Amino acid sequence: MHYLYIFVIVAVALGVVVGFAFPDVATNLKPLGSGFVDLIKMMISPIIFCTIVLGIGSVAKAASVGKVGVLAIGYFLVMSTFALGIGLVVGNILHPGEGMRLDPNAVSEVQSQASEGGEGTVDFLLGIIPESMVSAFTDGSVLQTLLVALLVGFALQKMGDAGKPVLRGIEHIQRLVFRVLAMIMWVAPVGAFGAIAAVVGETGWEALRSLAVIMIGFYVTCLLFIFVVLGTVLWLGARVNIFKLLGYLGREFLLIVSTSSSESALPRLIAKMEHLGVSKPVVGITVPTGYSFNLDGTAIYLTMATLFIATAQGSPLSIGEQISLLVFMIIASKGAAGVSGAGIATLAGGLQSHRPELVDGVGFILGIDRFMSEARALTNFAGNAVATVLIGSVTKGLDREQLHRVLAKQAPFNESTLVDDRDSSDTDDSGDRTGGDRGESPATDPQDRQPATV
Repeated sequence: MHYLYIFVIVAVALGVVVGFAFPDVATNLKPLGSGFVDLIKMMISPIIFCTIVLGIGSVAKAASVGKVGVLAIGYFLVMSTFALGIGLVVGNILHPGEGMRLDPNAVSEVQSQASEGGEGTVDFLLGIIPESMVSAFTDGSVLQTLLVALLVGFALQKMGDAGKPVLRGIEHIQRLVFRVLAMIMWVAPVGAFGAIAAVVGETGWEALRSLAVIMIGFYVTCLLFIFVVLGTVLWLGARVNIFKLLGYLGREFLLIVSTSSSESALPRLIAKMEHLGVSKPVVGITVPTGYSFNLDGTAIYLTMATLFIATAQGSPLSIGEQISLLVFMIIASKGAAGVSGAGIATLAGGLQSHRPELVDGVGFILGIDRFMSEARALTNFAGNAVATVLIGSVTKGLDREQLHRVLAKQAPFNESTLVDDRDSSDTDDSGDRTGGDRGESPATDPQDRQPATV
């Protein structure tokens, strides 16, 4: 399977070459990238459902699940505040947008984006409730799937022994779903080639040169946030090196760069966090919730883009206006983390509701939004990975021996099944992983392990 990601790297390079050499042809290749992302999205709802149901159903007390959820939401709010603050500081230092002139051709496109980004808080909350339990899977909403999975998981928990056959059935379904995902991953080189070729063909060098200041400043800010803020939090809270964790997730970052969507790596993040030693309940609650509420990259983007637009139109915002507008945007952006281009709609919708005269200025950054989207997605993904490990450590749901083996490359991830094989031999009769909360761990690799002694 490791050859697959070599093919992805080659495909990305070819996509860049084709995009610059044959821009008209490259633009028509966009459906290749869109099709691959759609295939991945097709698998997200069943994977989230199975992971959460198995995680909650295997825990004896519902209070432990509630504790994970409360810690996760609290952590997400704190980190979003940090991200907002960093974006504000960098934006006010760089003053991006000075001397820019708005392209009139982009105004009509911005107006349509503004109408898409105008969802209010009440609409967002009501949108979490699906029309039916089945529609939660067909609509592709992460939060709707999360709600249904929580209800089913707690119901199976209340059923006790009577629910164990159902849990075993869902475990088999999960293995089947991950196997299908592994098959879909072989299309990744084709999807990466089409996506990169299209964005390079559409953008070209002109937009990149004219908007280099905000783009470079945004990337540098995201890198500082990941390695300084997230790295410090991860080390202090879990004693885990940020470089080793991100290295372990290198293939997922490559997928995100290729598709410009963090959602394309969500199923693999769930699988890899479980293999890393984080317990199922923590992974099942933290990862899906984080994809809707832990939007560090989006927070930085909205901050810097708003300051850029206001400055470019000669109407800079006061500190009070900056904070009130950006808090509104963060609330409005929930649930859009994995969607490529969703940030531009949120930005336009927020400006439309607070400062309508600035909406047309969104046209300044349409040309590079795809590149900004990649940095948003990478930062959001890194933030969710750090949050999962950190919350697992705090709630005693982290198998540290397994974590050290994985980060030391002594227990490689099974790319052919995408399933943590320890689950079949390291669970006791109540479904809890042996030693997971006590820091204990099986001593050998899954292929060589003898039956566990309970």
